[in-house]
Amino acid sequence: MPEASAHPLRYLAPAPVAEVLGIGVDEVIDLVLQGSLRGARLGSPAAWRIEEASIGEYLAAQAEEARRIALWRQADAASFPELWGPLVRLSD
Repeated sequence: MPEASAHPLRYLAPAPVAEVLGIGVDEVIDLVLQGSLRGARLGSPAAWRIEEASIGEYLAAQAEEARRIALWRQADAASFPELWGPLVRLSD
């Protein structure tokens, strides 16, 4: 007999996902279609459902992207002495 998963998959309707993410329902569907969130049309009649675990993964990816952008901007704004140390003159 196959072993049951410790965390069964849970699916949410787009409206609660939109509320958690602070975006519109149409944007949630767009994120599913882009592959940023895992979801599918389930049931009869078919209705969009989003895998709950993918919401946390999406938010983690967004936080990582924001962190990288902040580091890039910080590096872009750094001066040469900050990056390479003070100017050293060689004597003739």
